[in-house]
Amino acid sequence: MLFFSFFKTLVDHPVTVELKNDISIRGTLKSVDQFLNIKLDDISVVEEVKYPHLSSVKNVFIRGSVVRYVHLPGSVVDTALLEDAARREAAQASAKAKAG
Repeated sequence: MLFFSFFKTLVDHPVTVELKNDISIRGTLKSVDQFLNIKLDDISVVEEVKYPHLSSVKNVFIRGSVVRYVHLPGSVVDTALLEDAARREAAQASAKAKAG
């Protein structure tokens, strides 16, 4: 749930999504769900010469299972908050393991 919550804070920010088939798509993050499916608006393909058939597409829905990486602008990532949330999540998982 940590990544889902994190990506929800990035809505309306520009991101680049690299797919497993080596296509990279740059656009504005409009929504993300618990499966990390992503909706982007105002998209552009990074290597448009290589994929000209995508030049007329303006928005996409990307299934989470085909995403390799999501590149984020450093200015929108609060690393201290993310590290703290990761520590808390790890502590909760450790407590569950000891209790169970």
